[in-house]
Amino acid sequence: MIDLRLLRFFIAIFEEKNITAAAQACHVSQPSLSAGLKQLEEELGGPLFARSKKGVQALDSASYLYPLAVKLVEEAKLLPRLFQEKAARQKLRIAVMPDLSQGRLSRFLKTLASKLMRLDLELVDYHSPADCRLTLDALREEDEIFFPLWEEDYVLCVPVDHELAKQKSINAAQLHGYDFIECPPCEAHQQTIGLLACNNMSLNLVAKAESKSLVMSLVLAGFGISFLPDGLIEDEPRLKQVVFDGPRMFRRIGLCYPSHQSIEPVLALLLRELS
Repeated sequence: MIDLRLLRFFIAIFEEKNITAAAQACHVSQPSLSAGLKQLEEELGGPLFARSKKGVQALDSASYLYPLAVKLVEEAKLLPRLFQEKAARQKLRIAVMPDLSQGRLSRFLKTLASKLMRLDLELVDYHSPADCRLTLDALREEDEIFFPLWEEDYVLCVPVDHELAKQKSINAAQLHGYDFIECPPCEAHQQTIGLLACNNMSLNLVAKAESKSLVMSLVLAGFGISFLPDGLIEDEPRLKQVVFDGPRMFRRIGLCYPSHQSIEPVLALLLRELS
């Protein structure tokens, strides 16, 4: 690896065209500079200058090396400032739950970036340690505070070629007997099943999935119909939303953070800005 000090010696000699003047510019003795140039030439495998009583004359090899050497030395000068800037950036680590609307998540992140300058943001797996969690209010732990960000309505989703796709709206009674894909953790699904049970009707539960994305895949595959958050399917042209004539079903997304300990200053600043 080439010593940057030797490159600085080379640059000075190239620009001054004189060993003595170059040594003065580098604040070293002439013998030290000459020894450094010799070491650099040995490492590169050939001479860089033609020496004479009048000074030194750059060879083609030196002319080729000069812009590369200047670039390396200038980049090296930037390193301390870059590390200082990195250390000064505000660090925030957010654990993000799966099955969020990518469009609404990106809009939130854009807002976050506009509120917090010099932000060093890290998005991690939902179960990883973090300063806060982006999740549902229903998933808030007892020792957490929930800060709401946005809401998503559950809408009835059917493939565009499904017979219900022609309906402008539908009520609970009209769902009786249809093949339905269930997401067991979902309150909207349980609420719909309960509404039908109260009227001695039922859905034909043909499949289950542990996530909304998997439910959507099953709907697209033609297994049945289901309720999904409108944000999750807003960019899926193969699905049709049918208005459901019944109680509003929705989920609330926000930030969960510990209530029993001091939160990170950058998170406190973000919550103030969002408020």
